[in-house]
Amino acid sequence: MRIPRIFSRQPLATQQEVELDESASRHLVKVLRLDTGHPLTLFDGCGGEYSAELIGTGKRALARTGELHPQDRQSPLALTLAIGISRGDRFDWVIQKATELGVAAIQPLFTERCEVKLFGDRLQKKLGHWRQIAISACEQCERNLLPEIAEPLKLAHYLQGSTQEPSAMAKLVLHHRTELDLHQWQAERGKPDSALLLVGPEGGLSQAEIDMSLGQGFMPLRLGPRVMRTETAPIAALSVLQFQWGDL
Repeated sequence: MRIPRIFSRQPLATQQEVELDESASRHLVKVLRLDTGHPLTLFDGCGGEYSAELIGTGKRALARTGELHPQDRQSPLALTLAIGISRGDRFDWVIQKATELGVAAIQPLFTERCEVKLFGDRLQKKLGHWRQIAISACEQCERNLLPEIAEPLKLAHYLQGSTQEPSAMAKLVLHHRTELDLHQWQAERGKPDSALLLVGPEGGLSQAEIDMSLGQGFMPLRLGPRVMRTETAPIAALSVLQFQWGDL
């Protein structure tokens, strides 16, 4: 059996007893049926991971940490995904897969064609849900640094702030009506060490929003002749960027 990887909200140190949360405890004890003495891997999102051992199997399982292993498995390309919020579980799926593909940050956006309305307690609950999806994805894919899931912003507000991004960053907006592809971008600019990818929700970004992003220094990017769904386009684009400039 693969050694289970568990995220700890409690800061970790070597030779420390750690009380795991109820969800992790239930998974280890009720689902995997592990007994005391079973090896675990724990990480707290601050970097590195700890070898550990299960020492208690109650409602809140206990583990004891061992040695710290410093590897984080981060991509050399710092990727930010700024994306319009989509309906149903599509956005959950994007967060999960983007985390597996190594994004450093995800910025949810309210755009003209965004049909999801979030505010107040409902927004905070949804944000917590998205962050938990990223945590679970990190447990599965062996990342030790969590991607930042930022609070949703209106697109215009976000674009104004994007002018502060470093000039070396590749700022790209998916736009299936452009002729520019990644090879042309790299030929003109060289290889970046960071990239910001802007993607619309269902129905895509409006022409006014695309024009607004171009005015803020984004370059249009085409992924080929086919129009992809909102949950397909960012995953395809992130995969291409990681292959071209990252660690795939």
